[in-house]
Amino acid sequence: MSLRLLLFVLATMMGISFGWAQEAAPKPDRSATGGAQTLEDIMARQRGEAVDNGFRSGATGDPDSAAGLAQQLGTLGGASDPELWRALRFGSANITATNNGPAATTLIQDGGMRWLQFREGPLLTYGGYLLLGTIVLLAVFFLIRGRIRIDGEKTGLTIERFKPVERFGHWLLAGSFILLGITGLITLFGRKFLIPAFGHETFAFLAVGSKWIHNNVSWAFMLALVMVFVFWVVHNLPSRTDINWLLKGGGIFTKGHPPAKKFNAGQKLIFWSVIILGASISASGLALLFPFELNMFAATFAKLNDFGISAALGMGELRTTLAPHEEMQYAQLWHAIVSFVLMAIILAHIYIGSVGMEGAYDAMGTGEVELQWAREHHSIWAAEEEARNAAQGSGNRATTPAE
Repeated sequence: MSLRLLLFVLATMMGISFGWAQEAAPKPDRSATGGAQTLEDIMARQRGEAVDNGFRSGATGDPDSAAGLAQQLGTLGGASDPELWRALRFGSANITATNNGPAATTLIQDGGMRWLQFREGPLLTYGGYLLLGTIVLLAVFFLIRGRIRIDGEKTGLTIERFKPVERFGHWLLAGSFILLGITGLITLFGRKFLIPAFGHETFAFLAVGSKWIHNNVSWAFMLALVMVFVFWVVHNLPSRTDINWLLKGGGIFTKGHPPAKKFNAGQKLIFWSVIILGASISASGLALLFPFELNMFAATFAKLNDFGISAALGMGELRTTLAPHEEMQYAQLWHAIVSFVLMAIILAHIYIGSVGMEGAYDAMGTGEVELQWAREHHSIWAAEEEARNAAQGSGNRATTPAE
């Protein structure tokens, strides 16, 4: 499954359509208007329905049949103002611009209102609910389950779990993602929550600073994403032990822990979520960093139409002709949606790696974990490491307990 298809399916599962597929509205009776658009046409477009604009897309003026400039109905250049604006809307006007960028001559595009309404409505509402709901669920789980303790007696010995370069990659990824998440939320929620609370001037300062941090820290995130993929992809390939681990819930809900290699099934799910969703966030982020240069959505929609996937999902034919601005609007919405999903996943990861499990933080804190912790949570890997150390005659280094 391609990355584009996976991302589209994710959005579909969340019930997000962004007006991609629209059913054609019944053809209205325009006899009373002499063929011009009616109030029903306007209301249908506001409802997000597809409207056949053929009746007006060509009504952009005919200089040969226009009245003379000196006559009562004469128009400048043979076109009235409504005809000129129709030509601008449907891309038939002869426009030149000093800027040769792809969006320089697109003066009108129809996707802005849908983007704004979705951004201010469902995106903020459901994104906020997702993050708050995740925090509440983790708090309730902690109150019920408590901290997952080391069951056996601590040995006082540690075993190396992650090398310094691996921990550097992890913390570079974690730190950059936290900064990106905070600055992204400030930008997204600022107008609705921060301006009423702190005023326009304070928010302006925060918004400018957040934009600068977000744009520049994004490069550290993408670099770290590549690093952790290279470091750990081999250890995160699926294996038979993952099935048993998942069936037993990883021992999170009960006493005892199923056998696991260096990464258990839960950690593998986190890993691939970070890699796939992080790559998607990076791709849409690059499209936003370089406006109008990376147009992904029209091409993706065309492929989904060709393969019949959109029809199979009940989405109908997806629009494949998008204004440059619409590409950016879809990129911004997708960037935010996937970021919300990844933030919720990372909240769970932070919980289990800190207060949720005894000894887990040491793996990325010092790189050394209590031997008994390793035997309980990653027994297969721990046995392999102990055998390797014994063969090399190094044994395990005695330290203070991992807690």
